[in-house]
Amino acid sequence: MTTLPNIAQTCLDHEPDKVAIINLSEGRRRDVRYGDLADMVDGIARALLTQVAPGDRVGVLLSQTPWCAAAHLAIWKVGAISVPLFKLFQHDALAARISDAGAALVLTDAEGAVLLGDLATPVMAASCGIAGGPVDYAAGGAEVPCVLIYTSGTTGTPKGALHGHGVLEGHLSGVSASHDHLGQPDDCLWTPADWAWIGGLFDVLMPGLRLGVPVVAARMPKFDVDRCAQIIAEGGVRNVFFPPTALRMLKAAGAKLPGLRTVASGGEPLGAEMLAWGRDAFGVQINEFYGQTECNMVASSCAVDFPPRPGCIGKAVAGFDIAVIDDAGQPTDGEGDIAIRRGAPSMMLGYWQRAQATAEKFHGDWMLTGDRGLWEGDYLRFVGREDDVITSSGYRIGPAEIEDCLMTHPDVATVGVVGKPDPMRTEIVKAYVVLKDGATATEQTLQDYVKARLAQYSYPREIAFLDALPMTVTGKVIRKALRAQAVAETGKGTA
Repeated sequence: MTTLPNIAQTCLDHEPDKVAIINLSEGRRRDVRYGDLADMVDGIARALLTQVAPGDRVGVLLSQTPWCAAAHLAIWKVGAISVPLFKLFQHDALAARISDAGAALVLTDAEGAVLLGDLATPVMAASCGIAGGPVDYAAGGAEVPCVLIYTSGTTGTPKGALHGHGVLEGHLSGVSASHDHLGQPDDCLWTPADWAWIGGLFDVLMPGLRLGVPVVAARMPKFDVDRCAQIIAEGGVRNVFFPPTALRMLKAAGAKLPGLRTVASGGEPLGAEMLAWGRDAFGVQINEFYGQTECNMVASSCAVDFPPRPGCIGKAVAGFDIAVIDDAGQPTDGEGDIAIRRGAPSMMLGYWQRAQATAEKFHGDWMLTGDRGLWEGDYLRFVGREDDVITSSGYRIGPAEIEDCLMTHPDVATVGVVGKPDPMRTEIVKAYVVLKDGATATEQTLQDYVKARLAQYSYPREIAFLDALPMTVTGKVIRKALRAQAVAETGKGTA
């Protein structure tokens, strides 16, 4: 077992007067310094010690506020396990996660208490700490559990990925690379992604605190282009993690955001035209990165170190051994399963109380990501989710490239591409498109657009126009739902 300090200790180990969090969530700017944050953490920790024991799970149902940061740090400080919860979840979704985790307590605020309703799990206001002296840190350790993060559930019931105190250190190399060596003078981090997700919590908030880079807290329940620009200006933001959905909305609005030093994006690959738009809109190269809740920030672009390659998600981050493996679990030069060697620094300890699911996640020494990819030199190209790849007339087609192409059409607001069963071709490419208000693009127009830009065999043979696409709460298209719709259209049941 690797000896590492308690995460809370490493995040709070800065001069007391140094700015930790720039709070814009209360209508006016308030700078929270490390000394202030440490006092908030100790107040919560003292209250927790009256109700929980080391190893107990404690939910955190809070938005982007300093109290959210303090709540997680306090839970870790006393040796308990935090369970991030999202305020856009409805009652049943919250109840399922709290029940599965066996949470002893939920830290929240008045709004969160209403969302929790009649849940039997005790609730405590994060701001109601107990006065007193400093609280000692519980023992750390890379494999000592500290956080239980639930997957977004795009391919089945959400599972809790249990991580140890080594998870933050495991993120630092990738986070640094995605921001062209984070920690330069005047760096200041923000993301519109909620801190309930690994991308908000461990790609932005905790790395910022660990590295002494101020983090902006600004609640945005629904992404808004104007509010985004306002937050960046008021907070002095220089480094942003934008999920792909936010980038698409910024692009659709024709937004320009000068003054940023770095822009990072992860969750879905970006196409060449989106990257070109980003250089114009931000004045910097968007750095793509790759990972998942189970093992995050394993590959990244880093514009100051090497040029981007459109369609690729960067190179392996220092400390991570990534392979593309075949069905036998052996590395291959062709397309295969993207896998990460067991023991990687940000890898989960396992799925919470799901030994079988944990075992199935691995193939020998490799953790399977469920994504397909291939190497182009030392660049990793993302092909698609294993169950998203379309097989048509013998061709294997990744939906991401087609979606990227359609997204560059001026009439398209958003799109999802899946395979639809076909007796002649095995599958055909089917696109579900949401048009911008007032747009007039037709099926033929969009088909011709793709034909002119991509391989002839990969254009969507069918296009359906919808008012909205099924999306996860993190803004990803739920292709499983679209596949089910495509299968239903054939009259042969569901996927």
